[in-house]
Amino acid sequence: QGQLVESGGGSVQAGGSLRLSCEVSGYTHSYVAWFRQAPGKEREGVAAMHTAADFIYYTDSVKGRFTISQDNAKNTVYLQMDSLKPEDTAMYYCAARPCAFYDTRVVLTNRLYSYWGQGTQVTVSS
Repeated sequence: QGQLVESGGGSVQAGGSLRLSCEVSGYTHSYVAWFRQAPGKEREGVAAMHTAADFIYYTDSVKGRFTISQDNAKNTVYLQMDSLKPEDTAMYYCAARPCAFYDTRVVLTNRLYSYWGQGTQVTVSS
């Protein structure tokens, strides 16, 4: 089985920044994505990337503020979060999928990911 471990969460004021890290181990996955879930709300896809191909996708609410990237040498995927808003407050999870997406419009569908990390909390105060 693959293994994902998130880190980098914390508490910041609105307008601040955080960088989340997801250390990936196990066999190679095609896609790695970030999801978030606030109390009482459904899990929401945030960003996704292909680990080998040139593909990145963001949900509309974070475009221009969040950046997903990877460091191949460290087997780590990052989520740089800038201009944070209180509505970004949530538990953030990374997830991995070994199979290809043939329709990129579903790349942030959580049920399509096989491996999940334990989550890291992000809290943004106003």
